[in-house]
Amino acid sequence: MLKEKIRELAASLHASTVSDRRRLHAHPELSYKEFETAAFIEERLAAIGLPYERMANTGLVALLKGGKAASSAVVALRADIDALPIQELNEAPYKSQNPGVMHACGHDVHTSSLLATAEILTRLKDEFAGTVKFIFQPAEELIPGGASMMIKEGVLQNPKPDFILGQHTMPELPAGKVGFRGGRYMASNDEIFLTIRGRGGHGAMPHLGIDPVLIACHMITALQQIVSRRANPSLPSVLSFGKMLANGATNVIPDEVRVEGTFRCMDETWRRQAHEKIRRMAVSIAEGMEGVCEVEIHQGYPVLINDDALTAATKAHAVDYLGAENVVDLDIWMAAEDFAYYSQAGPSCFYRLGVRNEERGITSGLHTATFDVDELSLQTGPGLMSYLAVKTLGN
Repeated sequence: MLKEKIRELAASLHASTVSDRRRLHAHPELSYKEFETAAFIEERLAAIGLPYERMANTGLVALLKGGKAASSAVVALRADIDALPIQELNEAPYKSQNPGVMHACGHDVHTSSLLATAEILTRLKDEFAGTVKFIFQPAEELIPGGASMMIKEGVLQNPKPDFILGQHTMPELPAGKVGFRGGRYMASNDEIFLTIRGRGGHGAMPHLGIDPVLIACHMITALQQIVSRRANPSLPSVLSFGKMLANGATNVIPDEVRVEGTFRCMDETWRRQAHEKIRRMAVSIAEGMEGVCEVEIHQGYPVLINDDALTAATKAHAVDYLGAENVVDLDIWMAAEDFAYYSQAGPSCFYRLGVRNEERGITSGLHTATFDVDELSLQTGPGLMSYLAVKTLGN
């Protein structure tokens, strides 16, 4: 039975998958700079015997045709390969060797898992029909995102996938479990930059200047009305400001204040409307307080929408492979992911892979300096993705 063969291969390849993950974890590279990572993936694909090509400088795509019968069905499987600018605090033997760079979002897990999936399916290629496209994508962590670059360069052509699947680590979910959600799942992500200018001066004589710090404080508070009073309560929105630079002193009012933040939501129409409301409110508040405000909005990733029918099918296949007790329903997640670009291009499903182990203290969240995974997930991930691929192809 194909399912049992996949399980056996995932188990037999587990040690090498762990080795691949640790190699990647120890040598992380930032977005658009994944040169050693790409070379390693090329080496592994060559060893597996899969033809591949480079795209978007450090991205790769490989194809595998099943030999069971002629079929035009195509499924794409995607992994992201970049790391984050974080100094790792773990003391594991596979700790990052690149100062200030760390795989703190599980992309090492995604990449090693997809390499193992490629090996499993290659060994079983005579037992399924259809084509599998393996996408190793750079720069998920940095706008404009590697997904948009690879799509522009034709990764979803020749052949065009009928379905696209992706997985992401989830430290809130125990290893061995996975999670699914159909429809809107992850938020859009836009970067907000406000430059407020006034007229600086002595802190003891504020009446002679125009205080941009005060303007900025009013502005940050007032802009929250866009979420609390202008957004439809049924469509979640987040407006957060995490950086404010006012380079004055205890007795010096500066000429300029810089404020930076993020806007996230679950609806593209509201997203565009909110951008305009942010601009108008920021400019008018500054003018009303005799200052000026320049507004820059850098548009990031769109809303990630999982195809309902595909997600229902993949969830059912996951139940078949892992058991109902190991498959959970997910809530929306206000983080952003450039897999959203794939979800806009065709029926897609982006699901979560549990990596938590409380007994071993593996509980840290994504994007933290102590993030790690229970490497049991490196057996669950490749096995499940292999099974989802062949079932999605109709086998």
